Amino acid sequence: MKNRILAGAVALVSSVALGGCGYLPGSGGGDRTVTIWLMKNSASPGFLDKFTRSYEEENPSIELEFKIQEWGGIGPKVLAALESDDAPDVIEVGNTQVAQYAESGGLRDLTLESMRDLGSEDWLPGLAQPGSINGVQYGIPWYAANRVVIYNKEIFKEAGIDSAPKTRAQWIADTEKLNTQGNQGMYLAGQNWYVLAGFVWDEGGELAEDDGGDWQGTLDSEEALAGMEFYKELQALGDGPTDADEEKPPQNDVFAKGDVAQIISMPGSAALIEQKNPELKGKIGYFPIPGKTAKAPGSVFTGGSDLIVPKNADERAAGIAVVKALAGEKWQTELARSMSYVPNKPSLAHVIEGDEGTAAMAEGATEGRATPNSPQWARVEAENPIKPYMTAVLQGGDPKREARTASERITAMLAGS
Repeated sequence: MKNRILAGAVALVSSVALGGCGYLPGSGGGDRTVTIWLMKNSASPGFLDKFTRSYEEENPSIELEFKIQEWGGIGPKVLAALESDDAPDVIEVGNTQVAQYAESGGLRDLTLESMRDLGSEDWLPGLAQPGSINGVQYGIPWYAANRVVIYNKEIFKEAGIDSAPKTRAQWIADTEKLNTQGNQGMYLAGQNWYVLAGFVWDEGGELAEDDGGDWQGTLDSEEALAGMEFYKELQALGDGPTDADEEKPPQNDVFAKGDVAQIISMPGSAALIEQKNPELKGKIGYFPIPGKTAKAPGSVFTGGSDLIVPKNADERAAGIAVVKALAGEKWQTELARSMSYVPNKPSLAHVIEGDEGTAAMAEGATEGRATPNSPQWARVEAENPIKPYMTAVLQGGDPKREARTASERITAMLAGS
């Protein structure tokens, strides 16, 4: 997961930036130093200080040193560290990056620890699955975040809608009712492919599948095409551009104008919207993306971070102990409350009750998924044939033909060609 998915959530709670490549040392009293690379803004200075003080008091022979990294260019930097003789002892990585690092052969197998001490059977699937490669757990889930529906309570009230929809059918019916003269029922950009992925998964489809080690793009399956058809139906209930993603123009700015009933975004976007238009303060609500039935919310892409331990780290055992603490109930609770994240287990979701946006996010996270667990998936995201496919369909192109073209490109990228 890259930094963009969490930008809204972090903006809500993190007003103090941690300097790129800076560090937060411990008390200096430990005999051994455990070095931890964390990504910028993943945890607040207050959380890190509290964790460090508590951990070092409980483990007086250990000193913690947090080194803060920038997301930009982090892939090559981590790969270089895994090959070096001076690797950090713990590294925070995006959940969808684990496969790339595992392919290098430089990660420690954490399967035993995750099964025995961390209750891995209860982890959110969107964090746990990408951390596991061929049955080996290399990444330990740390925190999650995902998209929800952000809505304007006043526009809903004016339309006579007094409860959030629980099914796709009701969602469409409500959105049609909201899509009146002067208001957009739904602002959805045409290339929001993370949202499309959820609809594809709801239909039983995949973006790509592993066929005995050979990855194949599968946007042209009947299930994936059904997901695109629903996206097209929903996207048409507003004036979102068909040839751009949610950043062009920024959908938060569009919502802040006050005439949009709904967007699909991170809960933290509400803070940015209210900064843009203070009159909306207290008028913004949240609900999970509805599913096909009322039994469960819709599938969502789970962004977030896993913690990995390099094979060649000097303090491997001590690093694993730090990972266990960060991923355990006590500090999961602290992190979720201080940063408005979803904890790594659904059973801990109660700790963020009272925070409407994060609670909606946690409910949606129970149906969270990750992108295909291929080491080459980062290239697909970078070159992204899914976006032009979506635009082509929304502008009247033949869905089957356009999906086949996109699938062939995905297949080639995942094969490294």
